[in-house]
Amino acid sequence: MASTVYMRFYAELNDLLPPEKRQVTFTHTFFGQPTVKDLVESLGIPHTEIDLILAGEESVGFSYRVRDGDRISVFPVFEALDIDPIIQVRPHPLREPRFVLDTHLGKLASYLRMLGFDTLYQNINSDETLADISASEHRILLTRDRGLLKRSAVTHGYLIRADDPHKQVEEVLSRFDLAGKVKPFRLCMICNKPLEKVSVDDVKDEVPPRVRDCVTEYKRCPGCGRVYWKGSHYKKMADFINRLVSG
Repeated sequence: MASTVYMRFYAELNDLLPPEKRQVTFTHTFFGQPTVKDLVESLGIPHTEIDLILAGEESVGFSYRVRDGDRISVFPVFEALDIDPIIQVRPHPLREPRFVLDTHLGKLASYLRMLGFDTLYQNINSDETLADISASEHRILLTRDRGLLKRSAVTHGYLIRADDPHKQVEEVLSRFDLAGKVKPFRLCMICNKPLEKVSVDDVKDEVPPRVRDCVTEYKRCPGCGRVYWKGSHYKKMADFINRLVSG
């Protein structure tokens, strides 16, 4: 026998709904007694996007079994209000923000590494591998694939909305409140290893003569061996970072 529930989604969660279901209370028909997690995800909203679910006026967890006639309100992350005492769906926050990215976010991975955030990325990882890495290594999974975030193994994740990598990194900094944790130019942008200071003599055969003549500070990646210095590109990158942090 079919049952009916009354649903309302708030704020940016509406971006993930079809137009006719945005910013309104709508009815949804279901069979059996699904969990609220299954019901919400059947509508296209990954559980990692949700901060609070109310059944009537009661805060409920993802395991809550939806009943006929329920009024379900679903909220994203609250930026300005402390609602910790009533939340039953949000997992404990990770002590250090570390990320794993899916195969379509290579440029975002480079930007996050530039900002100093431990970021795993390989363009050959399967969805199952990404979910396992996120769970086993306690990493936040960033993806543009809603289905990937619906996997039960994923407890910390975010669905990237923007197409442009600049906008994507702005999204991540805002969503996880990371502006105050930026420590730029400490990780290799290619392989994510912490950079090590090296002397001019150590790199004299690896950098152009014009660079040796004017640059005295160098860092090397112990993983891939790439050498970094403050070249002509450095100011552009530093200005970009300053805009992100101050913006």
